[in-house]
This record gives sequence, structure tokens and C-alpha cells, in this order.
Amino acid sequence: MKLWDKGFSTDKKIDHFTVGNDRELDLVLAKYDVMASTAHAKMLGKIGLLTPEETVQLTEELDRIGMDIEAGNFTIEDGFEDMHSKIEYLLIQKLGDTGKKIHTARSRNDQVLVAMHLYLKNELGEIKTQTRALFDLLMELAAKYRGVLLPGYTHLQIAMPSSFGLWFSAYAESLIDDLYFIDAAYKVADQNPLGSAAGYGSSFPIDRTFTTEALGFETMKYNVVAAQMGRGKVEKSTAFGLAGIAATLSKMAMDVCLYMSQNFDFITFPDELTTGSSIMPHKKNPDVFELIRGKCNKIQAVPNQLTLIINNLPSGYHRDLQLVKEVIIPAIQDLKACLEMAAFTLKDIRVNDGILEDPKYDYLFSVDTLNELVQSGMPFRDAYKKMGMDIAAGTFTPKRDIKHTHEGSFGNLCLDEIRKKMEKLG
Repeated sequence: MKLWDKGFSTDKKIDHFTVGNDRELDLVLAKYDVMASTAHAKMLGKIGLLTPEETVQLTEELDRIGMDIEAGNFTIEDGFEDMHSKIEYLLIQKLGDTGKKIHTARSRNDQVLVAMHLYLKNELGEIKTQTRALFDLLMELAAKYRGVLLPGYTHLQIAMPSSFGLWFSAYAESLIDDLYFIDAAYKVADQNPLGSAAGYGSSFPIDRTFTTEALGFETMKYNVVAAQMGRGKVEKSTAFGLAGIAATLSKMAMDVCLYMSQNFDFITFPDELTTGSSIMPHKKNPDVFELIRGKCNKIQAVPNQLTLIINNLPSGYHRDLQLVKEVIIPAIQDLKACLEMAAFTLKDIRVNDGILEDPKYDYLFSVDTLNELVQSGMPFRDAYKKMGMDIAAGTFTPKRDIKHTHEGSFGNLCLDEIRKKMEKLG
């Protein structure tokens, strides 16, 4: 069944190419299409295009379809082009002519738009919840290991003392920045495009304020052309939010992979959270974090993928826009999986509390030793030269009993202040 069926069929090759994997992707969006259809039916009843009885029949049947979707009993067979055609078929099969009225005053264009907006709102909310859970875990770990020092690096060279408190809370605070973008994407998605129809509105006296309120949108996308132009843009806005979190997770995953290696030996995990080798019995591989790194690097490419699909399209609908679903939906699913696995494994992380006892880390303390000379009255440049000469001569003696007291240093992590920043996000 095709909603645009005029009594003739398309070539099977054309049908296969144009439908693509829409049926599979639409299984993710179907419940949101039902939600929007329910609001649309109630609106049609409000303005008199459906009788009260027809409105009740349609909404009750849509509720039943929605329950089937939630139970996993909804399918889109090859004979249907998409979720819209399957849902309308079920309505017609059950309600006859009443079912045929559901498409009044709308198009598949605004159907998929509103379903995508509802889907993205929900997914962005879940991603925010998962990100905050990971934030809370990282902050707990920062407090737990605040006094355990580890090397800090620049250019992958030993630089200055850091701490696990700094390391964990650095990624926690970075997630706050990422959630600013998630909130911005949510705001873009929280606009109702339903009623824009094919992109130019309808001659029916529809009530868009009614559907906006019924679907829980903060506002509507008023201009119908602007609403249609939002296809691809709302997904791209979401993609930038995903990419920010992905960048943070990817960098953290890379640190974990380095720190787990025997050359570093900063951290480890229980055996059940690692994998082994088929021929090397000593191996404990960080496969989870390698996959988080790889998946999150893929996610960071999503904004560019979407840009290349939509950047030279004029206003109005174009079939190219169908392709944004197959980019954004898997990216969302991958990021949620990465957030889940990061939290699942990090809760059992084990840290080495004697890392800096190794003499190879003595040079970490050169800056703090230099600073003590400056505090005793020696000009900085003279102290710097003296320290360099001592290191070159092999006479450098590190000052290990160091104190960092300024805000954000390992002696003053400002964990409460970081938590307050997160709380402001709501």
C-alpha cells in the first residue's frame, strides 16, 4: 500500500531503491507517528471534519496500534512503503471509510516531520539523563580518588603532576559543555511542524495550536515553509549535540586504553569486563573502550554527513531528505550504548595508588621545584635556567611534598562548584 497510489504500480527496482531501509527505521518512529495521528484526529474532530463518533473510533484504534507497537507486535511488511501507509491500512481495515479520513489536511511530509521531532525530543531527553548519570559517577570517582596522583602529559611527554581526582572530574565537567548543545538541539526539536502539510499549509481550517498543546511542544514552527525546511536541520542540530558527547567519550576511552597498557599501568578492570587473546594468555584487552572510541569517532562524522545530504537543497521537500533517518537514528542508538557501557565499566575501575613512586616520574616535579625557588626570591627566568642545568647535570632533586591550592587544581577540585553548574542545566 502506498499513500500516493493512483491505481498503477511502480517498477519493483524503483520501489526497492526509493524505499530503501525505511521500513526498518520506521519501526523506531512508528509510536510517534501514532501519537501525532491521535492529536491530528482530535483536532479534526474539534474543527468538525470528523464527527465525535469518528474521532473516538480513530483515537481508540490508534491507541490499540500504539499498544501493539509498544509490545513489539507491529510490523511493516514489504507490501507497505512505510509506517504511515501501514498505520492507515490498519485504520481502514478496522474502521472502513472512517479510517480513510485520517489523512485529511496533512501530508507524509509533515507526518514524518512531527514524528521525528517527537522522537528526537524523547531521545535527547534520554541522552541527557544518561549523560548526567555518567557525570554523577565520574564525580563520585573524583571524590574517591582525589588524593591519588598520576602523571600529566603534554605532547605525550611527562609534564606535571595530575591526579585521578582531576582526571575524572575533567571529563565530568566537559560533559556539562556537551549538554549545552543537547539542550540547544532539544529547543530546536521542541517546535511543532504538524499542519505544514506538504510544506505550504492547507485550505482546511486546521487548529495548529491545538495539536501543539496536545503533543506537548513548547511552540510551533509557525511558517509552513520554515517547518518543511526544518527537515534535516533538526537532525543536524541533534547531531552536533551527539558529536560533543561523543568527542568527550572518545577522548576518555583513549585515555583508558593508554592507562590500561602495561607501559602505563595506571588502571585496570576486573577480568569479566575485559577480553583475552586467542593465543596470548596474559592479555586483558580494553575492547569496550576501543569500541566506544571507534563508535564515538563515527558519531563525530554525523554532522558532516548530514551537511553533505542537505546543504544544496532548495526550499521544499526532496526525497534526499529520506536519507537523514538512516544517519541520525543509528547514531543516537550508538551513543546511548556507549554512554551505558562507559558507566557500566567505569563503576568497577581500579586505580594504581603508587604510580609516582617510580623514579622515571621525578621530572614531573620540576615545575613545582622551580616555583619554590621563585617563592624564595629567585627571578623566574634565573630559576628556570638553574633547573634546566640541574636536570642536564643529573643533580635535580624533586620536591614531592607539593601543594596546589587554586580553584580547579588537584588540591582544590571545586567538585561542589562543578555539581552546581550541572544542576543549573535542570
